[in-house]
Amino acid sequence: MKTKISIIAAIGKNRELGKNNKLLWHIAEDLKRFRKLTQGHAVIMGRKTFESLGKPLPNRLNIVVTRQRNFLNIEKARYSVSRLIGTPPPNSSGSLKSSKQVSLLSPGEKIAFVLQSLIACFSLEKAIETARSKERNEIFIIGGGQIYKQGIKYADKLYLTIVEKKLEADTYFPDYSEFKKIIFKEKHQSNDYSFTFLELER
Repeated sequence: MKTKISIIAAIGKNRELGKNNKLLWHIAEDLKRFRKLTQGHAVIMGRKTFESLGKPLPNRLNIVVTRQRNFLNIEKARYSVSRLIGTPPPNSSGSLKSSKQVSLLSPGEKIAFVLQSLIACFSLEKAIETARSKERNEIFIIGGGQIYKQGIKYADKLYLTIVEKKLEADTYFPDYSEFKKIIFKEKHQSNDYSFTFLELER
């Protein structure tokens, strides 16, 4: 069975994505959808996106594309145990430890346990290859702009949140006009935004 490669992003009407290395949109419904869709899967991201998150996303295999050869050592030194407790990732067999099991680990074991969910690769192609070796269903590319630009040619499916608002941006989502097949479309309204959940395939 071929592992599906998907891209997930929230963008504006003109494909606006971010500014000053920050997302333009903070929509609760979009974040909930992101968590639901990516839970239990591999997520691929650039180093700046990872740094904006602050830690590995829980219950996902986090693969970071970076040229920093000592990236994992830097992250291990940077993390404190208090920030890691409560975010158990999948272990090598794909199952999860319970919070009780995590609490029984020593501080060093807790750090090592969370870092099991973090892999560094020097290219997007290597990240995809690594994810495919561990993922049976679906891999998600989650940003940022350069990773989306590199990854669009590999994607089988797009999960987009289209926000009906124009904001100033310096980073844009790549052209996705090749994705013409609409799988799902649903309009929503929050206090601040009108937006549409959209799923597309080529």
